[in-house]
Amino acid sequence: MKKLFFSLILLFTFYIGAAFQEKSQEEIAEINKEIQQLLNEAEISVNVLEFEKALAQLNQSLDLAKQINDQKFIALSSSILAQLFYIRHDLDRAATELQRAISIQREINDDAGLAYSYLTNAKIFDALGEFDRAHKYLSLARDYYLKENNTEYLGIVDLNSAITILHAGNTPKGNQEALSYIHRAEKNLQDANNDYELSRLYFFKARALMWQGNLEQGKAEAEKALKIAEANNFGSMIMSSTRLLSQVYELAGNYQESLEYLQSSNSIRDSIFNINREALALDANTRYGVDAMRTNLRELTRQNAEQEKSLKVNKLTTILSVALITILSLLTLSLYKNNNLRARANDLLQKKNDELTIAKENAEKASLAKAQFLSTITHELRTPLYAVTGLTHLLLEESPTENQKEHLNSLKFSGEYLLSLINNILDLNKLEARKVEILETSFNLEKRISDVLIALKNSADDKNTKLHFNFDQEIPKKLKGDPLKISQILINLIGNSIKFTENGDIWINVSQVNQVGQQVFLHFEIKDNGEGITKEKQSAIFENFTQGSLQINRKFGGTGLGLSIVKNLLNLMNSEIHLDSELGKGSTFSFDLKFEAFEQPGEKTAISSQKEAAPNNNGLQGKKILIVEDNKINQMITRKILEKHKVICDVADNGTIAIEKVKNNPFDLILMDIHMPGISGIEATIEIRKFDDQIPIVALTAVTLDENLDEFYLNGFTDIIPKPYKTEEFFHKINKHIAATIPA
Repeated sequence: MKKLFFSLILLFTFYIGAAFQEKSQEEIAEINKEIQQLLNEAEISVNVLEFEKALAQLNQSLDLAKQINDQKFIALSSSILAQLFYIRHDLDRAATELQRAISIQREINDDAGLAYSYLTNAKIFDALGEFDRAHKYLSLARDYYLKENNTEYLGIVDLNSAITILHAGNTPKGNQEALSYIHRAEKNLQDANNDYELSRLYFFKARALMWQGNLEQGKAEAEKALKIAEANNFGSMIMSSTRLLSQVYELAGNYQESLEYLQSSNSIRDSIFNINREALALDANTRYGVDAMRTNLRELTRQNAEQEKSLKVNKLTTILSVALITILSLLTLSLYKNNNLRARANDLLQKKNDELTIAKENAEKASLAKAQFLSTITHELRTPLYAVTGLTHLLLEESPTENQKEHLNSLKFSGEYLLSLINNILDLNKLEARKVEILETSFNLEKRISDVLIALKNSADDKNTKLHFNFDQEIPKKLKGDPLKISQILINLIGNSIKFTENGDIWINVSQVNQVGQQVFLHFEIKDNGEGITKEKQSAIFENFTQGSLQINRKFGGTGLGLSIVKNLLNLMNSEIHLDSELGKGSTFSFDLKFEAFEQPGEKTAISSQKEAAPNNNGLQGKKILIVEDNKINQMITRKILEKHKVICDVADNGTIAIEKVKNNPFDLILMDIHMPGISGIEATIEIRKFDDQIPIVALTAVTLDENLDEFYLNGFTDIIPKPYKTEEFFHKINKHIAATIPA
């Protein structure tokens, strides 16, 4: 009996030992090889911004390292994971992972791993702006690689030293010192097969040269960086190199090339911030695996129970003992595996939640960057547009011929439309959110459409296309609505038809469907016999940045925003756009709008009296106005417009000069720009108000005002005139404020 009991104990020990037996040397060697491959692949995935793939590879390598309790690989996995969080700008998580790696590496005396972690730690401190600490860790890494005579990593250390110097500030001495490090790094990396670090080297070399004013050589180095990045699909380097080339071309005055590279960089940036929706699916698959393990365990238990009933009575004691040991062993093993799976599932869920949080934060950062970009570009577009509208006004007052007058009126109309179009394109999100207001004013619809056709006539003539305008004469002459948005809708639709119609015809038909009291219901139809659109593409062409096909985009150009703006504007006006088209036979766009008839008795008299009440610009003769503006063209335009009405003008190129001139000279009014070198227009106004609180100060600015009007008035401005402006509004406000200063 004792023998039997001893045998059972040995058997139980064998089963339990088998459940937790260590891996054989061959298996450990195979796992080590697999871990090394996963870590190499993960580092490549991080460089090309395939974050989901890198996370999966690092998690797998970490799990394998824990299985064989290999501290070196656990530390190395954590170190590369820190790199991943560093690239994704989660510096706290990166620092946590790296400190874990460094702690293990110091404990096991892994000098090679420590040097690698020191290099990553230097990058993190560089990103945090702690440049001295970054240099200290780079020095520690350099000491090790010098001892090992590792030229490749010496080159990487020198490159990161140069980057840290450049990040510390743009100074001549710093640039020269950074270039010295870069030249040394380039020599060490020449024979290394490390395209990613070479791409970074050429990028920062280009930046340093650009800061020194060496644009041609800087452009050449940036193009080298871009070429290597594109060949290896390094997403972050492609984005950074294209943005740098955009800056170089901008400094060189080549704005078209600059814009193209900027658009390319922004496109890549948006793709990097896409959220990986496969995370939840991965978690679901993990849960399914755990449930399947439990089902198998129950089935195995049931089979063992049935087998137990069929045993012979004479072997009952022995078989029951073996069966019990077997069941306990399997149960222990199953519970062990189940706990591991559950722990991994929980870890995976936590990681995925962290990743989704990071992705959400990145998306919010991208949205903020987009808003800042739109704010900047709004000002940059409005400034040259002011020159267009201002010069058009001046030319119209130079007694042009009838033919020239027609062209100038078309230019003026197009400038007004372009201003509206810029506002809507640059704030399309606001349009889609229905935050754009609909104006209600009296206008002649037939004349408005005729003006649109005159503006588009040259484009149609270039395509040898005839425009046919059919207007229902039953429609009242005066309607109440928003004429600018009607023009914008028609210009987009008719311009779209002109683009895709060559040697053909376009019909613009406007008919009255019904009239109930003062309410007039109209049907608009723009029909052409041009290219046409396939059925498959018709539902998509009203989306943002969408055209019929890539070939159409290359052949005809365009942003793909026109029809999207039309759709949003019509939705804003409680209407919908309808499309009927067939490839090769043309297209018909149609929509319905409701207006209010606006033909009141005595309307002409009211209009005449309104004209008579318009301010008389002769009252400006001899008045002194200070123009504060840094743009020479805008100075010239504003000055000439005022001097035609005998105004005495003085000009200040910036806010500092303006303050001195107001202190030493009397002025009747100040026209103040906002964005200027040195102190801004707002700061200059605050200083002037300290010694003169009476003089009218009008903000003549290209800044988009939106909801920020209170800030202008609180800081001392009397009024605001957004550029570009209508001349009538410009003189109306100037007359009003100068008249207010004259004693009664």
